[in-house]
Amino acid sequence: MRTELSFAGLAGVETELLAVLAADTQTAKGPEAKPAPVLLTDDEAVKAAAAAVLASGEFKAGANEMLLLHAPAGLKAKRLLVVGLGKQAKATVHSVRNAAGTAVRQAKPRGIRELVFALPQLGSETPPRTVARAAVEGALVGDFDADTYRSERKDQSVQRFTLAAPETADRNALEAAFAEGAIVGESQNFARELVNEPGNKLTPTVLGRRAAEMAQQVGLACEVHSTEKLHELKMGAFWSVSQGSEEPPALIVLRYEPAGAQKDGPMLGLVGKGITFDTGGISIKPADNMEKMKYDMAGGAAMLGAMRAIALLKPDVRVLAIVCAAENMPDGKAQKPGDVQTAMPIAPDRPGKTIEIINTDAEGRLVLADGLSYARQLGATQLIDAATLTGAIGVALGQVNAGAFANDDATYARFETALKVSGEKFWRMPLGEEYTEQIKSDIGDIKNTGGRYGGASTAAEFLHAFAEDVPWIHLDIAGMAWIDETRPYIAKGPSGIGVRSIVEWVRSY
Repeated sequence: MRTELSFAGLAGVETELLAVLAADTQTAKGPEAKPAPVLLTDDEAVKAAAAAVLASGEFKAGANEMLLLHAPAGLKAKRLLVVGLGKQAKATVHSVRNAAGTAVRQAKPRGIRELVFALPQLGSETPPRTVARAAVEGALVGDFDADTYRSERKDQSVQRFTLAAPETADRNALEAAFAEGAIVGESQNFARELVNEPGNKLTPTVLGRRAAEMAQQVGLACEVHSTEKLHELKMGAFWSVSQGSEEPPALIVLRYEPAGAQKDGPMLGLVGKGITFDTGGISIKPADNMEKMKYDMAGGAAMLGAMRAIALLKPDVRVLAIVCAAENMPDGKAQKPGDVQTAMPIAPDRPGKTIEIINTDAEGRLVLADGLSYARQLGATQLIDAATLTGAIGVALGQVNAGAFANDDATYARFETALKVSGEKFWRMPLGEEYTEQIKSDIGDIKNTGGRYGGASTAAEFLHAFAEDVPWIHLDIAGMAWIDETRPYIAKGPSGIGVRSIVEWVRSY
């Protein structure tokens, strides 16, 4: 989808669809209170075109509620779409992001290939530049659909999205913010495209190739290694997951080193779980919904999407990304419950930790353990990892929040600030010695599951054992990486969660 920014009066805009936002200004409560929707624009012609229907009470401006008017009087647009934000007092840039996605998704099945979206005015405390960025992000995310391999796929993509800003707006600020939003939205969709690929189409080798192609396009340094390198680095935990598959693993390493970054400054290490298909191994999963296990590389995809955006946004900080890609399969060479594996040494003068395998379906933490250790060896001073790691996080938080864990409050404070920009919902979960006790092994240093209770926290403590005192954040996105039902602003399928938040966390440095 091509994105454009224009500065023109809305009445004279010739387009198939003009979208404007509305909010409910009613502040009273109780059964007698009635919605009082108002359009968030100063254009008098648009207000006049929608005045009668707004006054009728049919449209209440609820969040993502829609009203479509054909041949609106006084406008050159063929259609006027009004999208609600909900209560005006609660409307944010994140509401705008969703509303822009809603507008695009309304256009797609109607065969509308171009639309104009009016930049709303949210009030003096919300700068137009942040609204503009959110709008283009939402539009791009809304345009994605997961039906890639349908033989009779009807291409309903919106070909052009134009954000219309007032003629008096600060053009330089809006143009910069609009460009940022386009980069981030496209990068989130890049991650979603990877997650959407079936396991037979996106093997670890192919994921490495896709990462290398992206890196070349945006100017990142990239290395993709396989079995020989894992053995050279003594990545016994990573290798143990891949040994049951005919497909070789891929160790993907991306580097972003801007000229303006301080050589003695931070190097941020991004580590992603890239299990391109997860059967559970010998501890095999139930057949129901196993087809979704192609999404078990969503953490790795989030890191690749984030690196794409970072390369184009060019923050002055060094960034290293490691994606550990493998298939988890149950053949005769696969690891078994009760096996003991030796992880990569955290430092050359230290032995690798020994890991007792309790459940072969707890494989994500094994690949991440070696990924975190490798990031530390390559000089990472702060770490963040992302993974579809545990079903327990979905039980704890539902499909509302993803889980976040951290061993350093200052590092996590930066991430919380990033969430205010990204609009993604993460909830900080606990770490602690009590969880560490649950994963102590009788035969080795550590075991890869800690029992039924506190599964997300014991998994995080497993990773903590490899991050140690290096400032570190762990994102468990298992409950949020796949959307089971289409929402007004986003299609069912891969969500791309994590890309926006990781990018903003990196930019905070």
